[in-house]
Amino acid sequence: MILHILLATTLQAPTQAVADSIVTSKRGMVVSASDLASDAGASILRKGGNAVDAAVATALAMAVTYPGAGNIGGGGFMIIAPRTGEPVAIDYRERAPLASTPGMYLKPDGTTDYSLTESGWRAPGVPGTLRGLQMAHSRFGRLKWAALVEPAIGLARGFRVSANFARDLNGMLAGPLAKFPSTVAAYGKPGGGKWAEGDTIHLTDLARTLEAIAKDGPDAFYKGWIADSIAAGMRANGGIISKQDLAEYQAKARPPIRGRFRGAEIISMPPPSSGGTVLVEMLNVLEPYNLRSRGRNSISSTHLIIEAMRRAFLDRARFGADPDFVDVPVKHLTSTEYAAELRDGIDTLHASSSVVLGRDIVTDTVSAESNETTHFSVVDSDGMAVSNTYTLEQWYGSSVVVPGTGVLLNNEMGDFNKRPGFTSVKGDIGTTPNLIQPGKRMLSSMTPTIVRRNGQVVLVTGSPGGRTIPNTVFSIVFNVLEFEMPVGAAVAAERLHHQWLPDEMYTERKETDPEIAALRAMGHKIRTNSHLGDGHSIGIDPATGIITGARDTRSKDSKASAP
Repeated sequence: MILHILLATTLQAPTQAVADSIVTSKRGMVVSASDLASDAGASILRKGGNAVDAAVATALAMAVTYPGAGNIGGGGFMIIAPRTGEPVAIDYRERAPLASTPGMYLKPDGTTDYSLTESGWRAPGVPGTLRGLQMAHSRFGRLKWAALVEPAIGLARGFRVSANFARDLNGMLAGPLAKFPSTVAAYGKPGGGKWAEGDTIHLTDLARTLEAIAKDGPDAFYKGWIADSIAAGMRANGGIISKQDLAEYQAKARPPIRGRFRGAEIISMPPPSSGGTVLVEMLNVLEPYNLRSRGRNSISSTHLIIEAMRRAFLDRARFGADPDFVDVPVKHLTSTEYAAELRDGIDTLHASSSVVLGRDIVTDTVSAESNETTHFSVVDSDGMAVSNTYTLEQWYGSSVVVPGTGVLLNNEMGDFNKRPGFTSVKGDIGTTPNLIQPGKRMLSSMTPTIVRRNGQVVLVTGSPGGRTIPNTVFSIVFNVLEFEMPVGAAVAAERLHHQWLPDEMYTERKETDPEIAALRAMGHKIRTNSHLGDGHSIGIDPATGIITGARDTRSKDSKASAP
């Protein structure tokens, strides 16, 4: 059930759906899209592991139980806020292979061949997940690495599938996965037929891969027999990831994006993710307005939020890129002075034109980042927090399983700007900063975020959803800080999205909501009844120490697990 709340102060008690989605504890919490993976992470907390240990175990377990997005063949971003010391952002985004070229996905007529990035062996970037988890563990972990891989190994040897898992996997096996025999061999039901609720799936090759990773660490993936298998598969099928690509991959620790809103500290992901920059830019634009007094779903509040989103996403298109290749003006974009300039350009009575705002880069076929990412949040009893978002890009990534390994590869190369100079009103972006270059990390929207007050963590959040991610995270953060909603209600509440181009507002509200007609009269183009994000979050009450895990009920098999 989606909450419809006009003012936070009208929320007297959570609805039953929200109440059923939350778990409280003082011992720690793991919230993810996979109940089995949440339980795996919570088991590590029970054994004395800290939040980073639990995050590593959760991520590896999701590679087994949530194969559409959980992964060791993809990449992502992690924010860690230790109890003492500075927060750190770990960038383990995929990189373009060394053999990449700017026009590698263009047809002879110069248009984009989207099929090459949708699936197959030419779609993957060099995976980063294991190097990212390794960096987090080496800096902050408490338990031994092998102990963190063990839950995933046990799951890969066999786990009972849910009705949702069975239905989804059957659909994928009848669709995009069917083109790749190694993928059908890994995920098809032995003897044929369809998976059903209660069946046990055995991922034998993936178990063997995880056993090697437990024994030899991530080097088994990047330099050992798994790397040999990936490189051999690439050579045999026209792919371009080499053993050199794998051996040279490194995760990077970066200073997080920092901002402030309503007295709270916002800690989020820097480039090559656009998420933190977009989030802080939007909050800065909206801070002078008292939207709580106007009402959460009021016409004026919605209009101002959409206008802030529109401008932040235009800047994402103009500037977002890998900071190791491009000078991204993060300090300027996240400054209050720049927010004031953007605010001055907002007409409070009429919708802006996205094309007019971005006339310098719009050229005038549809492309967009996939929605199929996943996020999890972790807090331990000592107050350490981890916010992690990672992905294969689209659901089941490239659809390719590397033979003999059980590893699903990503299709992240599609997140580069593939057609230089072509930015369309339908959502293609062709600006220079995010063009393909060898070794470059592709732009992302992932927005793992931690919020603190007076140095204490009060919120851990994030979401999947492609370009909708920053706006989903914004909605949860804004609900908590502006409207003072409890975390369960903040996660359940309806969401909005605008990404500059295409010039449309997406909302989870119904077509019959009276505000919709009024917003259209202001000039907004609106699509209703959308599904936006999947924000598994944790709230902490500094006064009592009570940790509240709020799973997003938009995700069928999600769970908040306490140790």
